[in-house]
Amino acid sequence: MKGAINMAGNSHIEWTEATWNPVTGCSKVSEGCKNCYALTMAKRLKAMDNPRYVNGFDVTLHHDLIEMPLRWKKPKKIFVNSMSDMFHENIPLDFIKEVFKVMNEAHWHTFQILTKRSQRLLDVSAELKWTDNIWQGVSVENNRVTDRIDHLRQTPAKVKFLSCEPLLGSLPNLNLDGIHWVIVGGESGARARPMKEEWVYEIRDQCVEQEVAFFFKQWGGVQKFRNGRLLDGRTWDEYPEVDNVINA
Repeated sequence: MKGAINMAGNSHIEWTEATWNPVTGCSKVSEGCKNCYALTMAKRLKAMDNPRYVNGFDVTLHHDLIEMPLRWKKPKKIFVNSMSDMFHENIPLDFIKEVFKVMNEAHWHTFQILTKRSQRLLDVSAELKWTDNIWQGVSVENNRVTDRIDHLRQTPAKVKFLSCEPLLGSLPNLNLDGIHWVIVGGESGARARPMKEEWVYEIRDQCVEQEVAFFFKQWGGVQKFRNGRLLDGRTWDEYPEVDNVINA
C-alpha cells in the first residue's frame, strides 16, 4: 500500500511482532523524548515524500488505517502508535474510541499501548472499553515521572506494564503493585545517553522479588547491536502470564 511505510506491518522491536499507526506525530513532554526516534524517522519519511508524513511530526489522524488489524487473520502482538502517543492532547476522544472499538473486535490480537501522557489516560479511561487483549503501559525513564505508574494503576486495563526505555536514571523504589510487566532498555543512536548496569540490575531484582515479568530489550549505545541484550549471560524475554492476570 502506498504510504504504508511505518504505518503497519512486521516490527523489529523485540517485545512486539507488528506495529499499527492510525496516528502519527507527537510532541515532547519529558526527558525520555529528547532523542525521539519517531521524530527522526518522520523527518526522513517527509523528505522522501511519503504521503503519510506531509505534516512531518505534527499529530495526524489516519482514518483509513483504523480497521487494518481486522484484516490480519493471524494473531499478533501489535504495538499501537509506535509513531505517536494514543493519549496525546490533540487526538480527539472520539477517535480514540474508534481505535478501541477495533481492538475490542480484533480479539485474536494482543494490542500494546504505551503513553507518556498518563494523566489523560486516567482521565478518559472510564469512557473506553478495556477488553482483555488490550495491554496498557506507561514510559518511566527516571524517578521524576514515577507518578505515571500511579495513574496507570487506577485504569481498568487488565494487563499493565512499564517501559523503562530509555532508562536515564536509578529507579530503586518501584511500587509494582498491580503492574504485570516491565521492559528495560538503553537509549540507542548517535546521541545515546548512557545507561548504568546497576540501574538495570536494580529493576530486574525488584521484578524478581515482586514476581513481575521482566523483559530486557537492549543495552543501547551509538551502535546498539555491538552491545547486544544479554544480562548475566542470558536474554530476559519474560511476558506476563495473561490467563493468571485476567482470572485473578
